[in-house]
Amino acid sequence: GSLMTTKLTQPQSTLAKSLTSTSTNAPYFKALESTEIPPYVTNCPSNGLCSRLPPDCMTCNTNYSCIYGKTATFDCKVKPHVHCVDENNHEQENFTINMTCQFCWQLATSDYVCTNSTNCMTVSCPRQRYNATCTVRDHIHCLGNRVFPKMLYCNWTGGYKWSTALALSITLGGFGADRFYLGQWREGLGKLFSFGGLGIWTLIDVLLIGVGYVGPADGSLYI
Repeated sequence: GSLMTTKLTQPQSTLAKSLTSTSTNAPYFKALESTEIPPYVTNCPSNGLCSRLPPDCMTCNTNYSCIYGKTATFDCKVKPHVHCVDENNHEQENFTINMTCQFCWQLATSDYVCTNSTNCMTVSCPRQRYNATCTVRDHIHCLGNRVFPKMLYCNWTGGYKWSTALALSITLGGFGADRFYLGQWREGLGKLFSFGGLGIWTLIDVLLIGVGYVGPADGSLYI
């Protein structure tokens, strides 16, 4: 009887120790999780006006039934670990912001930044478009997703100057200098060995470069 009692009490004591250790460690792990600073905090000014915080630093109850183009007021709350004050320099968590009722993709082009593409032709007719990913600037408030896709015209440049190309076409166009400058080696060799097409090709190129019809070989825009 005493042997059976000893065998039963040993697992119970082990189980009690495991429960005790688990219960004491749980708050410790929770404390570690609560002290971890989220990455958005680095973009949130400390002790500044709550209404001036970037949108990533707050959570707002947006109302999509507001009148488009009109100023709307929304109730907001700062995210955890973000500290801000009101106009009287008193710390607050709940506040209101005023912003124009419009979706992020309806903003002016100066209010967001988009990726650029160097694989499309800017001088093609009709003008080519590319799929860009746009991100709203930090100080702009808007409805919907702050990162959105948009079709944009090709507008990148390879560093070629229109004035330089035109000057070369007028002065050294008979030797193909303008075409060589634009990276069009075949046309440049053709003009060089034909003496500018006996002058006719030279005059045509002056007109085409002057109106911007002939551009860099990489398909970019002039500076």
